[in-house]
Amino acid sequence: MSIDRTAAYVTLLTKASYLPGVLVLEYTLRSVRSRYPFVVMVTPALERDARDILVRRGIQIKEIQGLKPAENTHKLAPHDVRFEETWTKLRAFEMTDFDRVVLLDADMIVMRNMDELFDIDLPKDYIAAAHVCACNPKKLSHYPLDWVPANCAYTPQEHPSSLTSPTQITESCPRPYTQLNSGLVILNPSLELAYALYNHLYHSPLVPTWSFADQDLLADFFKGKWKPLPWCYNALKTLMVIHKSLWRDEEIRCLHFILPDKPWHARVPKDGEGEFDRCHQWWWDRLEQLGIEMQTSSKDWELVLSKVAKE
Repeated sequence: MSIDRTAAYVTLLTKASYLPGVLVLEYTLRSVRSRYPFVVMVTPALERDARDILVRRGIQIKEIQGLKPAENTHKLAPHDVRFEETWTKLRAFEMTDFDRVVLLDADMIVMRNMDELFDIDLPKDYIAAAHVCACNPKKLSHYPLDWVPANCAYTPQEHPSSLTSPTQITESCPRPYTQLNSGLVILNPSLELAYALYNHLYHSPLVPTWSFADQDLLADFFKGKWKPLPWCYNALKTLMVIHKSLWRDEEIRCLHFILPDKPWHARVPKDGEGEFDRCHQWWWDRLEQLGIEMQTSSKDWELVLSKVAKE
């Protein structure tokens, strides 16, 4: 990226229960020596004590308003109520103080420096993101009927080509190939683009059909205008179980703890043999390192610990 451009990693925090996730994410960006700032978008609903910790940690805050579809136009399945506020993260498109933003979910950790994302060529009004995994191994009934392994963009992928050649979207590809996971999105902020996106959210007749909130909105609005990224930049934790042929621990740039069970909800057993225990332990290891930093501010650290599972 040209040195006269400004850029940032950005996430959203609307409630204190996700504060540990945000703080660990920020810690991991510093631990891999990222050259770019980290900004947290916060809504008026965020509790004051959580907000104050961000300030004391020297983390930039951007005050925003919530965003959601018109009333009674969209309903989430009970299994997915956690997506209720995810529309709001699209306010990142308004952050025109920056030429480029890498939008991250709070349930992520950065494991290798990925500042190269700020140098990716992105045509005007394009975004870049990784595909969804459309395998639906739990056979959830509210997921789209075409979400089966044969239609998943990761099924034809193997190591090492998967690190440089993500599955491409063509006119004849299965529909799930056109769907992205919005845990990591590269975008160039623009008020014009932001307002067009919001208008689509408010008025598209497809809104009631969207199963995955903001990421269905993005996939629809940017149809033909999003570039697939390799899996390693948004390493969905389920890939380590479902798509072993492409997964390599050492190649992960950014790990995404998808599904309702976030790492901070439960401690990992010492003899943990659960399918995700290994990667959840990576999160706890980084929380421990963050704690070494934060224990000089004991009250702040106590608040963080109150939001994670007890030992």
